[in-house]
Amino acid sequence: MSAAPPSPQVMPEDSVTTQRGKARRILLTLATVAVLVGVSWAAWWRISGRFIETTDDAYLQADSISVAPKINGYVAEVLVSDNQDVKRGDILVRLDARKYQAVSDEASATIAAREADFAKAQADLVQQDSTIAEARAQLQGAQADAQHAQTEVARYAPLARSGAEPEERLAQLNNQLAQARSTVAAKQAALRSSQTRYGTLQAQLKQAQAQLGVAKASEAQSQLDVDDAVIRSPLDGRIADRGVRVGQYVQPGTRLLTVVPVSAIYLTANYKETQIGAMHPGQRVNVHVDALPGHDLQGHIDSLSPGTGAQFALLPPSNATGNFTKIVQRVPVRISLDVPEDIRAALMPGLSATVDVDTRTHGADANHG
Repeated sequence: MSAAPPSPQVMPEDSVTTQRGKARRILLTLATVAVLVGVSWAAWWRISGRFIETTDDAYLQADSISVAPKINGYVAEVLVSDNQDVKRGDILVRLDARKYQAVSDEASATIAAREADFAKAQADLVQQDSTIAEARAQLQGAQADAQHAQTEVARYAPLARSGAEPEERLAQLNNQLAQARSTVAAKQAALRSSQTRYGTLQAQLKQAQAQLGVAKASEAQSQLDVDDAVIRSPLDGRIADRGVRVGQYVQPGTRLLTVVPVSAIYLTANYKETQIGAMHPGQRVNVHVDALPGHDLQGHIDSLSPGTGAQFALLPPSNATGNFTKIVQRVPVRISLDVPEDIRAALMPGLSATVDVDTRTHGADANHG
């Protein structure tokens, strides 16, 4: 015969009651916590949460500058390395400037020649002044001689008519008067010629001055080319995207490298059009950078874009079509950051961030905050 099955154990009624009581207490506790959390969240949302506009479509940016040469030539030296910090005015690249230096030397020699021409024209003008003064003095002497001869003729004419003086003497005086008048005419012509020559020399002086100016302008342009062979950093920053190499032939506009002003980092947050209604420049901002967990940055709104991001795209959308679909647009908001020095080096353009804007604040509050 088979053995009889064991009879099931029956839990005492007091134990079941105790377990049910514990379960109810746990559920009650959880419900109480849930209610408290809900009430707290509702209170937070009512007091401040509804005034906070948040987006994770935000990126750090900097106004980077692509460095390019102004002249063509071969690269002689590259004086910076990748990711190197530079100051404004530091030399980045040197081009082979020998041909530009030769042109500059030629221009300097031309200036020396034009300066000599200008000095000679000035000396000729001064000399012509003396020539004119001499011609004027000779004319005055000839006029005095003619006046004297006229006086002699007037004095001897009555005597010759009365027979007191011979006719030959009067004829001689008349001849002297004619010669004196001819001399006056000659001296007048010489004076006019000297004065005309003075005008010609003045024109030559102006021409020499103009040629000297052209030579100096040419020398200045050639010196600019020599100076442009030394490419300097336009601002403080860090070298990035360095593509230039020694021996490379470059032309004006060829991108050599990029200087990133890492000390002037700002943030661009692309908010939905439904979020910007209460935003104004100066409002306080809290920023969570993904690369720096646990470090919240403070800042304020600097400005709002005058249009949505789509309006400045290469191909702006045209909504006047039959297949129109409404899409929520985003507006770029520029944010200035207050970055502590100890984490400034960790920030770089392109990093993602989450931005919270407190729309209750205003410009004055942000400035005093």
